[in-house]
Amino acid sequence: MDRVFVPPIKTQGIKTKLVPIIKKNVHMSKNTTWIEPFMGSGVVGFNIEPESAVFSDINPYIIEFYQCIQSGKITPKMVRCFLEEEGRHLSRLDDAYYYQVRDRFNQNHDPLDFLFLNRSCFNGMIRFNSKHQFNVPYGHKPQRFSKAYITKIVNQVQHVESIMRNKDWVFICQSYEKAIAESPTNSFIYCDPPYIGRHVDYYDSWDESQERILHCALNRHGSHFMLSTWDYNQYRHNPYLDSIWFDCYKVNVEHFYHLGAREDNRKPMVEALLTNYPPKPQNTPVSFNQQLTIDFLFQSN
Repeated sequence: MDRVFVPPIKTQGIKTKLVPIIKKNVHMSKNTTWIEPFMGSGVVGFNIEPESAVFSDINPYIIEFYQCIQSGKITPKMVRCFLEEEGRHLSRLDDAYYYQVRDRFNQNHDPLDFLFLNRSCFNGMIRFNSKHQFNVPYGHKPQRFSKAYITKIVNQVQHVESIMRNKDWVFICQSYEKAIAESPTNSFIYCDPPYIGRHVDYYDSWDESQERILHCALNRHGSHFMLSTWDYNQYRHNPYLDSIWFDCYKVNVEHFYHLGAREDNRKPMVEALLTNYPPKPQNTPVSFNQQLTIDFLFQSN
């Protein structure tokens, strides 16, 4: 299995462990434009490494962070110096300094502060309140920014910087409706929207009406698409797969989420990859609207 690159910004529900099966089922050529209307961490597109891509998200801080890497306003060396300095303050002042940086970010929106918060907050979450203020509590690890950990983040930034070089990549803050509607005809659209009934406070709300609008927008565009969502766990299932996404092919992969304050709340979840084209064979034939369960369990680090 190819090594999966982990990007410097993490989000809840990051698809790191699902990248191999997503890559296997992506249907695109060298001339296809990769469209990602819900960029989030960007882990899927960064591992696909298309020649042409539009990465978009309604979260302006993720977009600005990668725009700054692309333009050279943020460099690996700059990230190292920043995290070394901020890490010293965190180790000395602990939670008081984390909340100082959080207040500073909510006022000035510095992309390096955003990186610091993302890597020192509780469980690497990204969450905003109704006023679009970052409100994730402290992760209570004052020694978080060790030399090895900083080097790991710097290497992640350096990798993003290198793979976007000489590629036609655009990072833009916009709605998913606009991202899909303005996509060229030779696009492959990968969607990883907030999971309805689960993560709804990533940056804005998500409900059934948004899910239906997304379905209509994808079908109206006509390009090949893939959508990541949840299917079921031991307690409940996603009813919208039958009521909204009934016309899609589906591949299932069991995945372990480590979000949750208590370990006993961190349960396996069966993911669904929905497409408007037949997935590639996985040892057995796939028929329209047939569930295909991949026979191995992904575990998050």
